[in-house]
Amino acid sequence: MTVYIDPPTWPGHGRMWSHLVSDVSFEELHAFAARIGCPPRAFERDHYDVPEAHYADAVRAGAKEVGSKEIVRRITAAGLRRPKGRPAPSRPASTAPSASA
Repeated sequence: MTVYIDPPTWPGHGRMWSHLVSDVSFEELHAFAARIGCPPRAFERDHYDVPEAHYADAVRAGAKEVGSKEIVRRITAAGLRRPKGRPAPSRPASTAPSASA
């Protein structure tokens, strides 16, 4: 299992945020996020938003630290990128987020 996280450099709602992604599947991403306590509402299209206060928790749990450009490169190469304003690509059921996520 490889899940990636970028540095908490994204401002929003008075905090700094990281992005947590998988380059394998959304199932892997949802399972990892649940393990570290990310609420389902933190999932946005193709990543979880992780507040700076929980960055170290994600890394301790096994998320690999990479830069933001590497995050985008990896999920694009895996076919998991879902940019704003564009429809989600047609994905097999095994990579679609579950209703419980």
